[in-house]
Amino acid sequence: MSLLPSVGQPVSRLEGQLKVTGRAQYAADYSIPGLVYGYVINSTVTKGKIQRIDTTKAMSLPGVIQIFSHVKRPSLAWFNLQYADMDAPPGSPFRPLQDNKIIYNGQPIGLVVAETFELARYAATLVEVEYEQEAFDTDLNANLSNARTPKIGMATMLKPPPPRPKGNFEKAFSESLVQVSAEYYHGTEHHNPLELFATTTVYEGAGKVTIYDKTQGTVNSQLYVANIFGLKYKNVRVIAPYVGGAFGSGLRPQYQLFLSVMAALELKRPVLVTLDRSQMFTFGHRPPTIQRTRFGADANGRVTAMNHAAIGETSRFEDYTEVVVNWSHMLYPADNTLMQYKLVELDVFSPLDMRAPGGVTGMHAIESTMDELSYQLKIDPLQLRLINYAEKDESLNRPYSSKELRACYVQGAARFGWEHRNPEPRSMRRGNKLVGYGMATGIWEANTLPARAEAIMTTDGKLHVNSAVTDIGTGTLTVMAQIAADELGLPIQDVTFSYGDSKKPFAPVQGGSFTVSTVGSAIKTAGKALRKKLLRIAGKVGDGVFKKLELDDVLFENGRIALKNDPLTSISFVDIVAANDGNPVKVIKFSVPNVLKLKKYSRAAHSAAFVEVEVDEELGVINVTRAVTAVAAGTIINPKTARSQILGGMVWGISKALREETISDHHFGKYMNQNLGEYHIPVHADIHDLDVIFVEEKDDIVNALGAKGVGEIGLIGMPPAISNAICHATGKRINHLPIHFDNLL
Repeated sequence: MSLLPSVGQPVSRLEGQLKVTGRAQYAADYSIPGLVYGYVINSTVTKGKIQRIDTTKAMSLPGVIQIFSHVKRPSLAWFNLQYADMDAPPGSPFRPLQDNKIIYNGQPIGLVVAETFELARYAATLVEVEYEQEAFDTDLNANLSNARTPKIGMATMLKPPPPRPKGNFEKAFSESLVQVSAEYYHGTEHHNPLELFATTTVYEGAGKVTIYDKTQGTVNSQLYVANIFGLKYKNVRVIAPYVGGAFGSGLRPQYQLFLSVMAALELKRPVLVTLDRSQMFTFGHRPPTIQRTRFGADANGRVTAMNHAAIGETSRFEDYTEVVVNWSHMLYPADNTLMQYKLVELDVFSPLDMRAPGGVTGMHAIESTMDELSYQLKIDPLQLRLINYAEKDESLNRPYSSKELRACYVQGAARFGWEHRNPEPRSMRRGNKLVGYGMATGIWEANTLPARAEAIMTTDGKLHVNSAVTDIGTGTLTVMAQIAADELGLPIQDVTFSYGDSKKPFAPVQGGSFTVSTVGSAIKTAGKALRKKLLRIAGKVGDGVFKKLELDDVLFENGRIALKNDPLTSISFVDIVAANDGNPVKVIKFSVPNVLKLKKYSRAAHSAAFVEVEVDEELGVINVTRAVTAVAAGTIINPKTARSQILGGMVWGISKALREETISDHHFGKYMNQNLGEYHIPVHADIHDLDVIFVEEKDDIVNALGAKGVGEIGLIGMPPAISNAICHATGKRINHLPIHFDNLL
């Protein structure tokens, strides 16, 4: 009897029990003999120079081992590098403890190493630092006149610049029957995954280190450490089997990794450095962004002119960019377009990718503008999007590999009950609450990168698959095991997937919704190679019935190879391995996307978000009472883990629209709410009825699995859908995110 395919089944997370019982070990959980603890000292000024560091009091405490700073640190190999890691933007990477210069508030300026974490933290308060302060500027709004075009760098491949202008926008806009123009502002947001950033470095002697790191890329952290400290790559091992959330914050190595390795190499003993919650605000953030849109349409609702301009924040030392303005012309086929994107250098740390970077920012402006256009045209917002539905990517004049967005609109609207919407603002009520319906489109790129995977058939007929990829909590372990199981026709319980270790075959950082397509494709490639090798060995066994057969001639199922035209004639994997002199049968394969084929198509996941809000008419309190997101993302490998991803994105969408913002005091150049008490995120009481639909979509082009990632797409449509629902409920369109109740009073 044939097994049902594992792909497409709602398999529960294979590591779930370990996590909920506390047995999963995260970066700070390793009990190493002789372990000592590091606590970071951060600058309290925004720009200037350190004139004096006095460590006398701190070093006098029993149990304090060493205090590192720019005046006391080992020599390093990295200070001439332009790129220290594979995710670095154009510019020059930040170098902790390089010199006495302060370039942003909260910059790490020292590390106290002590016998206990509490002692290190206390000793850090006794270190006296004197600064010579300099003038600084952290205000994006005050520096828009200094905006410039971003520099081109390695990241441009995954973050392309705006498409070229098309037609004559200014003329077309001025002649449009209906015109909408608006400005949008998104505040700063900071990463706050549940697991704090931590690194445990074990000094192995002879220039070797084993590192337990919170990271989205074990190989990336390995490259970073080897480059900086002048170590051989093979002598740097980075392990990260469990990651307690990351969402982009772990794409680049953070400074606790540098400090932990530096201290371990110098002291020749294991060192754990953990950042506390306030220190999570001292690196990387979603940048504040100002956008302006101008859309023009004719009497039938067809958009004829589109201008989308954005200005984002970056540091003085790197050009961090996002894809903010490229999306509108991918979705809507206007004949006249003008897309513009610029950066302003400020005295801040480089921004960092945060779930759906650029996409969730840009789509709020685009979809809010489309919503306003629908009101002026007196056309239903959903109908307006169907009128302007693009069958191909007009921005690049090429077809989509697949696109079932229309089905997302139709199925999402039906599930939500969109037909019950009264188009008049402030027309729908529930007691003293104003009720609003809003909808918006989501889009996110579907990329595939090169990766390697190893597949091993063991002596007991089980499959073991290896990859360096991490699992940041998205279900990667489970879906990779499902893909591998189907490749060899095995039940998932006969598959072991080992991952999160830089010694294993290469995988890029986990992010951008490309992990399943990238590592999954590598596993599929390795699985096919293993099937070929097993069949070749089977041909040498017994009477040679399997000799000279091709893969199309046989079936791989239930731990056996069987003839397709005579399934009773079969040979077990155990017997095949025995015929291999009892040695496991191994293959390792490199999967490289067919770039020439892929560049002929635009590849994206699509979604439609539908939201109901209630707004207290007297208090202005906003509540998202229910929401539906319909997603088209090709083959869904595991609908249970995929649904979890979409739900998580929807919750974050509520957070971005209504809660989440880091407040800056530009007089001090400092973030003022560096804690979870004042950095507001949703709690359970804020989340109500959320529903997910996966629309059927077949894609034979995007990758061998036909799968598109779902990590980002669930977030993108939610903030504009919420904003549009609030406008429908109250008649007020608020273009500053997050939207607070005082905006509605």
